[in-house]
Amino acid sequence: EEGAAADELHSSSTEEALPALLEEAGGLWKQSYPASAYREDAALGSGPAARRPGMFSYRREGGGAAGRAGTARFLARHNTWGFVATRAARGQIQGMPYGNCLLLSDGPVNNSTGIPFFYVTPKDNTVTDLLKNPMASLTLPEADGNFCRKNVIDPEDPRCTRLTLMGQMVTVPLEEVEFAKQAVFSRHPVVRKWPRSYEWFFMKMNIEHIWLQSW
Repeated sequence: EEGAAADELHSSSTEEALPALLEEAGGLWKQSYPASAYREDAALGSGPAARRPGMFSYRREGGGAAGRAGTARFLARHNTWGFVATRAARGQIQGMPYGNCLLLSDGPVNNSTGIPFFYVTPKDNTVTDLLKNPMASLTLPEADGNFCRKNVIDPEDPRCTRLTLMGQMVTVPLEEVEFAKQAVFSRHPVVRKWPRSYEWFFMKMNIEHIWLQSW
């Protein structure tokens, strides 16, 4: 049944037919669940985080632990930048969605935590937004990975996995600053040379929801 839906999708020539076909094939988007649901996934093997069929089947070599949780952790570990979305808190765009690309690290080279750390400045519009409203989303694409490159797939193609983390962005507490420094500086040595007059400091995301698009 899944194969038939995929064949029909490829042979269809009308845009009107695509939404229905995508829905029948399992849906383009997976529902967002609290992070706790994914922590239970490995033990239960079922529930809201259970694997559902996708329209495409490409074998991935390596990439960390198996399953959706492993895929999410792989993206959190190996992405050195991500797309952060906030609610604008200034000027004529106040209240509108605002996006920005920020460098990040989830830990030193030998210690992946799954928690994204950022090195930011209050002069950045994104930080201005977060100081007013700390809720944000962080999208981590598979654009830097070998899978999409080897298979000649564009980064925006749904077959290239993407992970969106949602939660509160907070200033790293004093007792964690040294770890945050090791996490960011080990992955991005160049930031040591950034001008100190910009008053750089560390933030991290307290993850509340995980949205994985993996076909």
